[in-house]
Amino acid sequence: MLIKLTSDSLSYSKVTELVLDNCRSSNGEIEGLNDSFKELEFLSMANVELTSLAKLPTLSKLRKLELSDNIISGGLEVLAERCPNLTYLNLSGNKIKDLGTVEALQNLKNLKSLDLFNCEITNLEDYRDSIFELLQQITYLDGFDQEDNEAPDSEDDDDEGDEDDDDEDEDEAGPPGEYEEEDDEDDGGSDLGEGEEEEEVGLSYLMKEEIQDEDDDDDYVEEGGDEEEEEGIRGEKRKRDPEDEGEEEDD
Repeated sequence: MLIKLTSDSLSYSKVTELVLDNCRSSNGEIEGLNDSFKELEFLSMANVELTSLAKLPTLSKLRKLELSDNIISGGLEVLAERCPNLTYLNLSGNKIKDLGTVEALQNLKNLKSLDLFNCEITNLEDYRDSIFELLQQITYLDGFDQEDNEAPDSEDDDDEGDEDDDDEDEDEAGPPGEYEEEDDEDDGGSDLGEGEEEEEVGLSYLMKEEIQDEDDDDDYVEEGGDEEEEEGIRGEKRKRDPEDEGEEEDD
């Protein structure tokens, strides 16, 4: 499929990402891809039958360029002239054969990740060591660094950046809910103290009531005993009186 970009189909100045994979270029270029894409940061032209980069427009803000599965064999010096801020370049599946072709990438000072997977150059002896020595600015080659650590995905990088920003905000503002929890603990402690005081007051009051009731019961028992004693004395007096009367009669 041949793709043609026209001014009627896109507002070029606002486009930041453009994917043209599996389209077909015409004479080594995609018609309509020009300098008007001033804000373009990501461009993918995988499997579009590109044979050269000679007609690549100037894209000064471009950071990621996907050119895999094309027929590019050289002319990489154009990239430093047209896309000086590239950080990621994928040339896998092209016709790059020797280190001399890759040497032109030395002028891409911001380049951090280069992919040459499935190119003939990967068959060279000490291929990885040679590339890292030649392009000392890169960190990752074919997805791995010099110590075979895998490169993080760009999405993961963005997520980590967001998390770092969130952590910084939390550090500045303090842990969320910290002051609220302390206030809740203080309120809980004061409520508990009041409850304990009320419970102590209630118990002491009940104990006093029980003690008073016991005293009242003792007083009642003592009063009852006194009455019984008085009645007993009276009874004895009554018994003695008739006897005394009888003795007086005898006399």
